[in-house]
Amino acid sequence: MTTSPQSPLGLFAIDHLLSEEERAMRDVVRAYVDAQIKPRVAGWFESGELPARELALELGELGVLGMHLAGYDCAGTSAVAYGLACMELEAGDSGIRSLVSVQGSLAMYAIHEFGSEEQKVTWLPRMAVGSAIGCFGLTEADFGSNPSGMRTNAKRDGDDWVLNGSKMWITNGNIADVAVVWAQTDDGIRGFVVPTDSPGFVANAIHMKMSLRASVTSELVFTDIRLPSTAMLPGVKGLKGPLSCLNEARFGIIFGTMGAARDCLETAISYSLDREQFDKPIASFQLTQKKLADMALELGKGTLLALHLGRLKDEHLLRPEQISIGKLNNAREALNIARECRGILGGNGITLEYPIIRHMNNLESVFTYEGTNEMHTLVVGEALTGIAAYR
Repeated sequence: MTTSPQSPLGLFAIDHLLSEEERAMRDVVRAYVDAQIKPRVAGWFESGELPARELALELGELGVLGMHLAGYDCAGTSAVAYGLACMELEAGDSGIRSLVSVQGSLAMYAIHEFGSEEQKVTWLPRMAVGSAIGCFGLTEADFGSNPSGMRTNAKRDGDDWVLNGSKMWITNGNIADVAVVWAQTDDGIRGFVVPTDSPGFVANAIHMKMSLRASVTSELVFTDIRLPSTAMLPGVKGLKGPLSCLNEARFGIIFGTMGAARDCLETAISYSLDREQFDKPIASFQLTQKKLADMALELGKGTLLALHLGRLKDEHLLRPEQISIGKLNNAREALNIARECRGILGGNGITLEYPIIRHMNNLESVFTYEGTNEMHTLVVGEALTGIAAYR
């Protein structure tokens, strides 16, 4: 007996949980990804090159850059709508979603929340349309999970600041027009808005990556960069600033990872229906169906979790430890799904003819960045016990 196959998320009636407007916005982004990203991204991944400036303008026209921010030519959408856009973008490639996340949830969000009116007016409208690209400088080569130990510093010299140091693993670094850089000062950690054409600013592209190859990743080096007093973000002091920005980006990851997982699972289902062994499709074998069923369950649960957290965010009720729950679960399960799907495709699973090995390699990075799996585990552990075990 056979019945008509259902889509994995169709089993959970996910669309029933979305408003008409949310579905429409999701579908617009999905159509763009299907038409403009999926046909080209395997080539970008193989070559390790991305037409990032061209894409930034397209994404700006699409309206997804800083879409969840209000004013300054930003769309001002709901958190759920932004999350759904991230899901569709990462169904194309994690690198494309990363470009949007870094632009909107890190660089633009920092300026929007903590910047002066002059900084907002100068940068946000241009960044919203993609004519200016931003990056976010927090992580250093020796300080990832412990950003409080950063060595990058800014010192007063009259009315100016002089910035020295370096940052590592910076998405968009080589194409950015502006960098939001966090540095030690005599007044604690502060953020600075740094035009990348400032004398002393150098961005070095990171090559030989096996993950996020369709993404620009850089080392930033600052040598005696002289900045005016107005370059400082006036609205925040200490790690609260960069950590709140990271939570914005992690929220997008919670949705985005489910997009990559969905694309892997849909590919594996389609392949298993077409691929025959022993005179019948491998989808007819019990072990294959068990794998598909288990993955559909995790995809559905992760998507429901993302939607729940999105609703909480729209009601201003979302707490940092809940973001850690979402990032911990969804990045982990998406990577597991990608690995299982890769196995279903056998040898074909390692070629870029199919998206799975590309998603799998990308998700290895997503599993680690914006807080490692271990750090988010311990954030949840602290929430449950009151004991901070990561110190």
